[in-house]
Amino acid sequence: MDAVKHGLAAGAASRPQRADWTIDQGWSAYTPEEHAVWKTLFERQSRLLPGRACDEFVEGMKKLPIGPEQIPDFRELSEVLMERTGWQVVAVPGLVPDEVFFEHLAHRRFPAGHFIRKPHELDYLEEPDVFHDVFGHVPMLMNPAIADYIQAYGEGGLRAQKLGVLDKLARVYWYTVEFGLVRQAEGLRVYGAGIASSYTETVFALEDASPNRIGFDLERVMRTHYRIDDFQESYFVIDNLDRLLELARIDFAPIYERIAGQPDHQPGTVLPGDEVITPGTGQYHRGRRG
Repeated sequence: MDAVKHGLAAGAASRPQRADWTIDQGWSAYTPEEHAVWKTLFERQSRLLPGRACDEFVEGMKKLPIGPEQIPDFRELSEVLMERTGWQVVAVPGLVPDEVFFEHLAHRRFPAGHFIRKPHELDYLEEPDVFHDVFGHVPMLMNPAIADYIQAYGEGGLRAQKLGVLDKLARVYWYTVEFGLVRQAEGLRVYGAGIASSYTETVFALEDASPNRIGFDLERVMRTHYRIDDFQESYFVIDNLDRLLELARIDFAPIYERIAGQPDHQPGTVLPGDEVITPGTGQYHRGRRG
């Protein structure tokens, strides 16, 4: 099972010397074995994603200095990103504190883990590494709608933290940027990095009968828990990436007030008002719980 425990809070990473938690990528220090892990992961996903990843992901990947032979250099990625959407990639030692994460996003800096998983960790990882962060996220940052949306999320995260409602906003990030699906002419496609960087979750999210696939509704998503230790029980589907631009312009404060005190939903729950695109059997997670 491919999985990454995504989160915003600082994890095992020790506090670096810089206040913004950035470090040097140390590209020249990568070993041949680490480049080989990147190659294995890159080639495996590249064979899988045609016909499954959204058009914008495919186009972003084509225009980036990224390939199978070596771990990308963040400086080269940033040059192309800066010209296209004004973003850059900065290296961090692992998960960073919420306020640091949001501050970077608000200023169009994407914090990426500089380490890469070990050969025995190809299918499971506790923290997002350079493959998840770069292969999964950076191609989508070439898209103007995603670029604006993630910056707005960073700005909104700083406000949500002050209001004490960060958990609600974190769910929006999780079910879009990390595990979002989008309708395209050929069918449902992946745009979330947590899916795009995971071999088995790509297949599970699009083709398995177990998960629910539900039309995206903002308040519904903000009240829905998610799984950090396994495949998602429900995936939320947007009609197109421009829908994210609409979310970027919303004043969330009235929504926070409206849902305050209302009960949360469990990840696999289907509600009467849901637009159910594919009703899930739930078989996979029932088996896991059993």
